[in-house]
Amino acid sequence: MLSKKTKYAIKALIVLGKNKDNPPMQIAQIAELEKIPKKFLEVILLELRKAGFLYSKKGAGGGYAINKDPKDIFLVSILRITDGPIAMVPCVSLNFYHRCEECHNESTCGIRSMFMDIRDATLKILSETSIADLISKEVSLGDSALIDLN
Repeated sequence: MLSKKTKYAIKALIVLGKNKDNPPMQIAQIAELEKIPKKFLEVILLELRKAGFLYSKKGAGGGYAINKDPKDIFLVSILRITDGPIAMVPCVSLNFYHRCEECHNESTCGIRSMFMDIRDATLKILSETSIADLISKEVSLGDSALIDLN
């Protein structure tokens, strides 16, 4: 299941991506628009900034802005930053591998084999889906491309 942290990170990146040509947005604006608790959003935006997806500006006119083109920010990276492993079981994780304690033989484990297929299908979708794709999807579903900040 997608964690709230990851969902909020994606929502914040979509808002910032839609407004990439505008001045930085304050945390309170993003929190209000997306119904995200402000304190939780602060932690998430800091992680996204450390990962290079955002930049922040202090002072008057300050806030957060997207640091990369939305077409270059893929869901797989966001999930790994906010939640860690993509795989549902540790023995099939590419970046966080850990042998399952109860497994007798990985090479003959049907569970492992099936979840490798699930991991690969999930990674394919997440690696090919960008924030720009989600923005386009929202626009096609009837959401406006830009957010009125006034």
